[in-house]
Parts: sequence; C-alpha cells; structure tokens
Amino acid sequence: MPELSHRRRLLVLAICCMSLLIVSLDNTVLNVALPSMQRELHASVAGLQWTIDAYTLVLASLLMLAGSTADRIGRKRVFMAGLIVFSVGSLLCSLAPNLELLVVFRMVQAVGGSMLNPVAMSIITNTFTDARERARAIGAWGAVVGISMAAGPLVGGLLVESVGWRSIFWVNLPVGLAALLLTLRFVPESRAPKARRPDPVGQLLVIALFGCLTYTIIEAPDASAARIVPFAVVAFAALLGLFWYEPRRAEPLIDLRFFRSAPFSGATVIAISAFAALGGFLFLSTLYLQNVRGLDALHAGLWMLALAAPTMLCAPLSGRLVGNRGPRLPLLVAGCAMTASAVLFAAFEAETSNTTLLVGYVLFGIGFGFVNAPITNTAVSGMPRAQAGVAAAVASTSRQLGQTLGVAVVGAVLASGVTASAYRQTFVSAARPGWWILVACGAAVLILGALTTGRWARRTAERTADRLESPEVREASGVSA
Repeated sequence: MPELSHRRRLLVLAICCMSLLIVSLDNTVLNVALPSMQRELHASVAGLQWTIDAYTLVLASLLMLAGSTADRIGRKRVFMAGLIVFSVGSLLCSLAPNLELLVVFRMVQAVGGSMLNPVAMSIITNTFTDARERARAIGAWGAVVGISMAAGPLVGGLLVESVGWRSIFWVNLPVGLAALLLTLRFVPESRAPKARRPDPVGQLLVIALFGCLTYTIIEAPDASAARIVPFAVVAFAALLGLFWYEPRRAEPLIDLRFFRSAPFSGATVIAISAFAALGGFLFLSTLYLQNVRGLDALHAGLWMLALAAPTMLCAPLSGRLVGNRGPRLPLLVAGCAMTASAVLFAAFEAETSNTTLLVGYVLFGIGFGFVNAPITNTAVSGMPRAQAGVAAAVASTSRQLGQTLGVAVVGAVLASGVTASAYRQTFVSAARPGWWILVACGAAVLILGALTTGRWARRTAERTADRLESPEVREASGVSA
C-alpha cells in the first residue's frame, strides 16, 4: 500500500471512526428504546432480550470470519460491503411490523456490523505504520466508544420521545451513506501478505455453540424442558466438537494453544465478565427507570449519563495507565468499582433512592471505563506479532459474547421472578438475583486482573509465544528450535 499523506491518513481514521460510531451508538440507543418497543410490539422480557442478543450473537459469531475474509479478498471491499449491509439492515429494522421481523433484521444489521469494526481496525493498523502515530490513532478510535456511550442515551431519548423508537435506526442511514462514499474515494485497498485459510467447520461449530446456548438461557423461564434440552445438547456437542476439531487444523479459527497463556485466558474471561455486567446493567436499569419509575425515554437517558460520562472520562486515563504501568492497576480499579456498584443494587436496593442510584451508576461507569483498554493489551501480551491480530479478534468476540450472555442470563432471571400483573411492585425483588450475578462478574474482573498480570502469568505468555512462533521466524531471528 503506497504511503499516504498525513491529512489523508487522518481522513481514513475519521472514516473508520464513523463506522465504529454507528455500530456502538446502535446498542446504547436501543437500550433506551426498549420500553417503547415493548409497548408497541407487545413484547415479553424474552422478546426484548432477543432484540439485543440477536445482534450481539451474530456479531460474536462472525467477527473472526469477517477479519480473515478481509485479509484475503481486500479490506476496503469487505468494509464497503459491511456499510451497505448495515445500512440496509437499519432501514429494515425501522420498518419492522412485528417483533419477529425486527429480530431478523437486527441479525442482518449484525452481519454488516461484523464486517466493520475488525476490518476498520486492520485498515487503521495498515494506514498508520509509525508506532507512535498508530497508538494515537487507536486511542482516538477507542474514544469513539466513550462518545457513543455518552451520546447514545441522550440521542435515543430525544428520538424516542419526539419521533418514536423507529427513528433510532434512521440515524445510521446518512452516516452509513457518507462513510460508504468517502471509503470509495479515499480509503486505499489492502490485503494481508498471507491470509489465514477459511475454517468453515470451526465457524459452524461456533455459531451452533453461541446460538444454542443463548436460546437455552433466554427461553428457559417460559419453555418446557422438551423444547430446551435439545438446544442445550447441541451447544454442548458443539463445544466438544471445537475441542476435538480445532487442534487438528493447521490454521484453526480459534487456536486453542492461545489459552495456555494466562494473560490471554484471563483477558478472555475478563472481557466476557465485564461485558456481561454491562449488558445486564443496561438491561435492568433501562426497564427500571421507564417501567417502574415511569420516566420517559429522555429523562431515562439523562439518568444513564451518570454511567456514560465516567466511562468516557476514565477510558483515556486507563489507556495511559496501561501504556505507562501495564494492565494490572486499571483492571484492579475496574473490578473494585464494578463489584461495589453491583453490591449497592444487590444488597442495598440502590435503585430505590436517588442518591444511591446515582452513586451506583457513577461507580459502574468508572469501572467500565477502566476495563476496556487493558483487555486487548492483556490478550496480545507476549504473543508473536503474527498472532496478535487473531488474539485481539478473540478478545473482541469475547466482548460481544459477554454482552449476549449478560442480557440472556440477567433477563431470564428477571423474567422468572417478575409478575406481569404487579410489575412495579415485584421488579426490584425479581431483579436482585440478577444484580448478584453482576457482583460475581465484577469479582471475576478483580480476581483475574490480579492473577493474570503478575510474573507467573507473564512467564506462561512467553512459553506460549515460543510454542506459537513458526520455525521460519525462529530461524530468521537466530533462535534455535
């Protein structure tokens, strides 16, 4: 790829950030619109779970496939295809006549979304070749997530109150079209020198595992055992299939040897735990503020700013700490803050008082702001450069899987305890087991953050990297086999 001017590189970064903005904004905006959707589409709690999880589930299943496909056939081509599919999916969501079709169209959106974020990151990495410039570019990229979290509740609240919930999907259309035209004109094409081979069997096993597991959890409160058990069996069989099949491939979708590295394994579980906590937290909070307190979408969005603003402020601070002192301190701060927040709700019913509700939101926002930066850093810690991209892709997949499971598990717990005829009276007690699950997620971030960032953990990463290093690379670097 030819060297681009500084102005052209910044333009490429801005285009990539536009794609991240619409994908990130879509989730935060949607949460504020859930009660309006529930009323208009006559949706159950499980139905609301599917509007979120259909998206994150497909995203988690296809992220690695999209990344490797872009490396093989061209990143610009796949990125443009992603923008088109995501925009078309957004338009279809805004026109959905019922809940079932809305869920289907959310899955179409996610197919496009899976082609955007990992591919945009590859474009940025290949555009900014200087290490310092690249670090600043990735920092700007990460800041967009904070902006989307802060803007999402307000934008969603304004749109839902003034136009209706369907308008939240219209926001993606002009941004998606602008990004598409700018990509066509300014983003250069690039491919990996040696792309990974496709792994269709591994991909199908991942889809079966994620899909059947999520279905089992969401539908468990209302469905019979005869309807649930087959999906649980398929999920378990898919997991066994991955353990058996993937080690036998030269270029597997998921290289299970990565998990011999304590930092990598820790980052994977931390990502799942932190984003499960986020998914569950947003789900419970949105329903409580609007369905129990009776706030409109705009005022609920203003309350959610207490969570979003600390996230936006703490994310860049976390990035600097990771760069200067490593991931340990940010992970410990994140684990403590997220656990303390969840304990306030689980043990002290923080939502019943304005003061404790505000403190709980701020604490969770601080914790989530600190957790994101060290996840990718810890995942790629000690990995050979050739494997760093794959390790980062697994971390991204873990984030989406965590959010999927958080909504599924916490929503299922809520659905099993809340009474439709006395929704407001039973919500707080029905939500309490869900908050205790979030306490466990925060504790997992804290404990694993401490265990997987020390000397022992670094040694396991070095041993794993040595095993993963190809003989050719060893020979070139003068290391004997």
